[in-house]
Formats: sequence, structure tokens, C-alpha cells
Amino acid sequence: MSELKNRDGLELQDRIIPAIDLLNQQVVRLKAGDFSSAKVYSKNPEEIAKRLSDAGFKTLHVVDLKGSLLGNSQELKILERLRSVFAGIIQFGGGLRSQDMVRRLNTIGINRFVIGTLALKDQELFVKIVEEFPQKVILSIDSKGGKVATDGWSFRAEVSPKELITYFDKLKLWGYLSTDIEKDGTLKGVNPEFYKELKRETQKPIIASGGVASIDDVKTLLDVADFVIVGKALYEGRLSPWDDLFKG
Repeated sequence: MSELKNRDGLELQDRIIPAIDLLNQQVVRLKAGDFSSAKVYSKNPEEIAKRLSDAGFKTLHVVDLKGSLLGNSQELKILERLRSVFAGIIQFGGGLRSQDMVRRLNTIGINRFVIGTLALKDQELFVKIVEEFPQKVILSIDSKGGKVATDGWSFRAEVSPKELITYFDKLKLWGYLSTDIEKDGTLKGVNPEFYKELKRETQKPIIASGGVASIDDVKTLLDVADFVIVGKALYEGRLSPWDDLFKG
């Protein structure tokens, strides 16, 4: 798995970030951001996190889906348990709208904070959080129809992902996470041109997400981004060589 490395010399498995999306204390996946499409993959998030850690993944992406809609994280108890079983970096997003919440996450050992909605709704507070936690904040710039979507993807702002990067890139962000919402959870393939355009706007790391159906899709995205998030393809056994990770 050493055929694909980025500028830091990271190998393929180091650049793949598995996702655990939480809804009502269960691991689920949505299709194109539609909550009514939620498919439950496990009622035991800790077991999933432990399997991913044992499989050698270095980073785990955790999302509180209900928190992203309500603006207040709902799954902190589970997050503490995930922290106890996953050996590597945990990045968390979903309802991070206050400085106190980010501080609480930092206290329980969360390494990176994925924030999107707050950056558009309260730029002053967002900047304060980045200044308090330099190199630990990931700006989420999820895209639908060429515009940034916020509030659990329920609202589309009148700003493009490129414009958001240009505006915030001077801050000490860790990097950016951009999900192609219309492809997310669909297993219909990826859009590398979208991430190629974003990469021209920044020297910071970009995490790509949405539409991955195979290891070939992963490699395609890693040609134009630094990291890639995988979810449904991994849970449904489509991501070689981890086909059997969640069987049985």
C-alpha cells in the first residue's frame, strides 16, 4: 500500500480516514444528506471504532448528525467511549457552535474540531476558537449545487467553497474538509475536478469526502486531495483490502 504517498510521505492507509456518523447512539449512513435515508450499520459505535483502530487506521472522523441540525452536540458520552478505544487521531464535527463545547472536546482528548456553520454565522467567534486552538480546527466547506451548505446540510449559503477558503485561509487552521453532498453515501463515484480546484486555493491539507465506492475512487481523490473520508463503501465491504472488516 505504499504506491500512493503525499508530500509528507504518508502511505495510502494513513491518508484514508474512516467515518463514524452517529444518530440516536447508532452508526448510520445517510444518502446525499437525507436524514430519512439513514441506514443503521451498528448499534455499538465503540466496537466499530475498535475494529478500525485494530485495522491500523490512524485517524477517525466522527460526526454527530443530530447535533449538526440542532446546533448542539448530542453524542458526547459515546464520543468519550470512542476516545478510549481508538488509538489514533479523532476529529469530530456536528453542532460545534460554542467555545465552551470545543474546550470540553479538547478536555476529553479530541484532536481536531470540524466546524462549518459557525464560520458563516458568527465569524468573530469562529476566529476566536481558531486562535485558542491553532492547527486543530478543520473548516468544513460542504458543497451542494456549487454553494456551501450549513446547518446539517439543510441550508445553502450564497457563497462558494473557493470563496470561503480565500476568506479564511490566513487563519491558523489545520485544513479543510469538503463533502460533495450530492454524491455522499450514494456509492456513485467521485468528482476529482472539484477538489483539484479547491487545492489551487490553499497550501493547507484538504480532506475529500463523498461518493467513494471503491479503492480506485480513493486513489482518484488522493491524486487531488491530501486525505479522503470513507464510510458506506467501507461498511458494505467494497473497499479492498478491508472487505471483511465488518462481516460477522
